[in-house]
Amino acid sequence: MNIWDEKNECMSREEIEQLQLERLQAVMNRVHKNVIHYKKIFDNLGIIAEDISSLSDLSKIPFTTKSDLLLNYPYGMFAVPLREVVRIHSSSGTTGKPIVVGYTKNDIKTWSNLVARLMTAAGVTRDDLVQIAFGYGIFTGGFGMHYGAEAIGASVIPMGTGNTEKQLMIMQDYKTTVLVSTPGYALALAEHLEKMGINPNALSLKAGLFGGEPWSEKVREEIESRLMLSATDNYGLSEVIGPGVAGECSCKNGLHIYEDAFIPEIIDPETGKVLPAGHAGELVLTTLTKEAFPMIRYRTGDITCLDYTKCACGRTLARMKKIMRRSDDMLIIRGVNIFPAQIEEIIYSVAQGETPYQIVVERKSGMDNLEIIVEITDKIFALELQKQRSFQENVKKQISAQAGINVDVKLVEAKSILRQNGKITRVIDKRQI
Repeated sequence: MNIWDEKNECMSREEIEQLQLERLQAVMNRVHKNVIHYKKIFDNLGIIAEDISSLSDLSKIPFTTKSDLLLNYPYGMFAVPLREVVRIHSSSGTTGKPIVVGYTKNDIKTWSNLVARLMTAAGVTRDDLVQIAFGYGIFTGGFGMHYGAEAIGASVIPMGTGNTEKQLMIMQDYKTTVLVSTPGYALALAEHLEKMGINPNALSLKAGLFGGEPWSEKVREEIESRLMLSATDNYGLSEVIGPGVAGECSCKNGLHIYEDAFIPEIIDPETGKVLPAGHAGELVLTTLTKEAFPMIRYRTGDITCLDYTKCACGRTLARMKKIMRRSDDMLIIRGVNIFPAQIEEIIYSVAQGETPYQIVVERKSGMDNLEIIVEITDKIFALELQKQRSFQENVKKQISAQAGINVDVKLVEAKSILRQNGKITRVIDKRQI
């Protein structure tokens, strides 16, 4: 079984923890010196790097949250001068200002090698032709996977998103062997193949690396049977590095976290208490190798659990379970983060007051679809069809402008949305059913 970096992926637990401790002390010193946010926190609490004599001491340090990053927008969390930053990416910024992240030349090299690990674990080799159907631009997904494939020596087709017919034409003509996309888009490609009458066995696909949104084992089975490939999951987030935090090997028994670059913790999302291995909770990550944008105990909001037993593939790294839910109410739709509260604010603004509504997320033709069901009230002009249509279009337009995704808006009769104990279930996510 191929392993990209055997030295760092197959260390003993003692070696991993010793390396993590050394790197943690170094990054603590660096952020205390160069990042005002951390300097204030450490000084107020009287924390110095030398106080961290074991990994268990990490719990003495406060968490870093998304709010902290937004308060320091755009460059307040950078640990190097801008002249040393060679690349700037950001989160989707669907709740206002985006989170800005930077990379030095060394960060780009580190990123490339981390993604090369997860791609190698998924079966990618220098003989492969990798078609990347992630967006290229401020989003980290496209560039991150591109760097990893090139580090391996594979040939890369940087297709970007959309234009499904051309994607399939390229896939057939160029004999693509590896597909990189969201799982939803993989199903959309499968749907289009079937409509065109193309047998997936006629393609050269052998592997698919999918991320950017939650997906179940049922979805994996569907992708594999419809595209005739081996589908693996990978995990990353812009605030930490982008793709390259963790990825599945061919055993498909959890995502290997690259612990020489990140310290994972699982906490109770309510109390913040660190939980023992095997317990489900919120994933917290500390970066150990990032130069431009180091993070100390960053709360990801993603719910998972960790397994520290050695994998059958030979890797000794901790494995995390697939992410299927969050500690907050954030939804991930086609790789874009969006909060129900954001949608509620738009609905109330357009309706000029409180209005009963429900958000339904499901996969249609392989793609994530978000539908907003709104009850017609006097505020939505129950008897005026033109004003109802205007309301629908206005809500769609504002969500598209703020979140960058298209949604469906459906108007229904007053009191027709199901209530339980008088309350409407605000979000129904059918992707997990």
